[in-house]
Order: sequence, then C-alpha cells, then structure tokens
Amino acid sequence: MAAHLISISRQFVPRISSRFSQIVRLKSSASATSASTSYTNYDDLCDEPIFTAQHAEIRQALNKLIEKEINPYVDAWEEAEAFPAHQVFKKLGDAGFLGVNKPTEYGGLGLDFSYSMAVAEELGNINCGSIAMAIGVQTDMATPALANFGSDELRKTFLAPSIAGDMVACLGVSEPGAGSDVANIKTTAVKQGDDYVINGGKLWITNGLQGDWICLLANTGDGPAHRNKSLICVPLDSKGVIRAKKIQKIGMWSSDTAQLFFEDVRVPQKYLIGEEGMGFTYQMLQFQQERLFAGVSILESLKKILRQTAEYTGQRRAFGGVILDNQVVHYRLAELETELELLRSLVYRAVGLHMQGKDVTKLASMAKLKAGRLTREVTDSCLQYWGGMGFTKEVLVSRFFRDGRLLSIGGGADEVMLAIICKYLGILPAPKKK
Repeated sequence: MAAHLISISRQFVPRISSRFSQIVRLKSSASATSASTSYTNYDDLCDEPIFTAQHAEIRQALNKLIEKEINPYVDAWEEAEAFPAHQVFKKLGDAGFLGVNKPTEYGGLGLDFSYSMAVAEELGNINCGSIAMAIGVQTDMATPALANFGSDELRKTFLAPSIAGDMVACLGVSEPGAGSDVANIKTTAVKQGDDYVINGGKLWITNGLQGDWICLLANTGDGPAHRNKSLICVPLDSKGVIRAKKIQKIGMWSSDTAQLFFEDVRVPQKYLIGEEGMGFTYQMLQFQQERLFAGVSILESLKKILRQTAEYTGQRRAFGGVILDNQVVHYRLAELETELELLRSLVYRAVGLHMQGKDVTKLASMAKLKAGRLTREVTDSCLQYWGGMGFTKEVLVSRFFRDGRLLSIGGGADEVMLAIICKYLGILPAPKKK
C-alpha cells in the first residue's frame, strides 16, 4: 500500500517528504483498540470530484490518530478547560498533518489545497469543536500568508517549526474595538532602527496562552485603512508581550482563548511577511481559507450528531412507542441531512474553484454563513429529541450545541458574510456620507 500511495503522490509533487510515508505507516499500524467512531464511508470520497483515493488514505490515517491520541482524552481536557497543544501538535506534526499543502522545503507535503480541506473535514471527527479549531488556526489561519509571501529566512524561523509541531501559532487580528471590522484595528508597529516597535492589544486569540508566535496584523503607516497594515511574525516570549487573561467562554472549553497586550515590543523588521502595507490584502486571503475551513470542518461533526440522534431516538420509547417512529422526528432528521448535503456540495464547489485560481469570496462567505446557521439548527433540533439527556454534559450533542454557536460569530459574523454576499450581488447600499 505504501509504495502504491507514494506512486500516486508523485503525480502531484516533485518530491515527497518522509512524513508522507509516516502517514501511510500510521494508517497501517494503528492498534485495534483505536477503533473509529466515525460515520464516514471513506470509499465514497472517491465519488467526489475534488477527492481521490489518496485523500481517503490520508483521512483514514488521521482518523486513526484522532481515535488513539485525541478522542480518549477530550472529556478530561474539556473538564480542565485546556488541552496540551504542544503535545497534540507535535504528534500531528510528526505524522505530517500540519503542512499537507505547505512547501516541501519547509517540511510540508507540497500537495494541493484539496488535501488541506480533506484534513480539515476529518478533524470534524474530534469529539469537541475546540481542538479542531486550534489545529485549524495553525494550518489554515495563521500560516497561509507566511507560506505564500514570507521570506525564506522567515519561513525557516516560523513556518518550518509550525509544520513540525514544534511551535504553536496564533492569529492576531481582532481587538476590543475591531472584531469583524478589520480595517478599524488600532495596534501599531512603528519603525525604529532595524526594528518594529509594537503597541496595542488583541482579543479572542485562540492558542494565545500556549502559543509560541503570533501572526499579527498592525498598522505600519498613516495611509488609507486598507493599505496601511502589515502582517508581522511576533514571538510571544518577546519582552513587552503580556498574556493578560484566559477568557471564559460558554463553549470551546478546552481551547485557550486569550487577551494579549503589546507594550513597546521590539521585533526585527525582517519579521515582516511580504510587503509592508499589504497586510490587509494578505489577511483577506487568509480569511478565505479560514472560512472554507469553517465550512468543511463542521461536516463530520454534524453528520455524527444526526446519526447519534437517529440511533438514540430509535431506542428511546415514550407513550408506548419509539420516538423515531414519530413522523415529525424522522422527517426532521431527513430535512437536516438534506441541508447538510447541500452545505457539503457548496463547500466542495468553492474548494474546487479556489484550486482553479478563481475568486471564491462570495462562495466562501456563503459556506461560512450556511455552516454557522446549519450548526445551530442541527444541534438545537437534535438536542430537543434527546430530552433531559440533551441538557447534560454527558452527550455529544450538548457539547456541539455550545461549541457550534461560535461559528456564526468567529472568523466574520453572519452579518458580515451577508454584507459581503450583498456586495457581490450588487445590492449592498452605498455608505452614507458623513
């Protein structure tokens, strides 16, 4: 199998790193005790136009790692409201999952974007939203601009160890007065000698307490808001970085979410990603990948919730009959499965067009919008059918009811997605003159 898989992979990259072979070995050597709880038929993946047998192999390998190294500990990590990011990321990095579409010269597999999305979809089999989100920050939110526009030295310093799992990355965009309104950020990076001196604060930073570096968006000039920002790699052990607090949340419990302050933090100007003043543009490009990640990574979670709900209601009896036999229940589950397949088709189409170099801003925004709303709809409807059990911490549906609420807020709120869609449809009203 290994020889066959590597032979297939040569169609896509000129040189395959040793980590690709590790993925194959992981799949074949996983213990019997790590039986999958996934509801995925991996053979069906080959029927999708953007996926091949190789995608299925990678997903199966990742599923083995999830079931052995992550899912058995999720309950404890959720209770502790923290998970060991360095430990988990190192295992993922050693297996090659943190850089499937990143350049081979920095430790990635050099495969195309569809492989990153295959990994993202499989992360939905983790039994909570927080760990998948934290991994997604590392792979599809904090590092794409660095991989695409960073200097060779910068990529060796920050990208290579992030792909290897030796460093935990975060993304620093949101601020107390600028969440979805990215153009309004106030953090500054002012040149002094060969350095940037950074002052400001960032909020809602996933991986912020455990992170080693942050991809920071800051104002580096006084020009127009869309052309005065830059992305800078900032080591979080730098003097003047203050990890102010861990933010308590209603969901995503095991993900550390931090408020950070930067007080006269000095970093070399060579830590700039790409060109100065291009940070807003680079971040908008990163947002497209983030929103596609959001759309695809929820698919398996929602499928699992729907299947578990069908199983539970098929066994639970009330008023002399099986709950699932009520037409309102099985019809509702059929409706939600239909909506899930529509979301899948939308996301896969957007991924395919993105790989062709098309502008998928509208479709990515639609996918993000639909993913957030469908997550709320599925978890709320299914929780109702679990009755009192659904209101406990003992079942998966209640966890995703909490965790999934973030999807309509983080990475661009629903209202921002709607505004973007309206802009592309030509129906967004012009800004009112002051």
